[in-house]
Amino acid sequence: MVHKSRNSDDNLHLGANSKRFNDARLMRQEPTKAENILWNSLRNRKMNGYKFRRQHLILHFIADFYCHEAKLVIEVDGEYHMTTNQKEKDDGRTYELDRYGIRVLRFKNEEIFDSLDEVLEQIKTFLAIPSKT
Repeated sequence: MVHKSRNSDDNLHLGANSKRFNDARLMRQEPTKAENILWNSLRNRKMNGYKFRRQHLILHFIADFYCHEAKLVIEVDGEYHMTTNQKEKDDGRTYELDRYGIRVLRFKNEEIFDSLDEVLEQIKTFLAIPSKT
């Protein structure tokens, strides 16, 4: 079964499989510390008026944060993202999302903890650049 958003023309989930929606819901209930910190700066249109969703399903991926109007995914990467195998998976995911005009920004947990203001400035700068579509 394929999920259809309220406005099926907006392609909010790009035909995501409905079985993964439960996974995303569970992930929203137990965010990492770094995700919580960033979410507090993104939620309720705090980032230049852009609406972000957390643990949002796109295709078969669950994005940590997604802004549909800017076609921007923000990923917060912990230690396991530093392994060669996971880096390859992340690169493949970025490539696949790029095919749909969705850009991906990645930040390490440490960047969120140690340099949140710089992370937020990078996001603002990225939002100012128009998406491909």
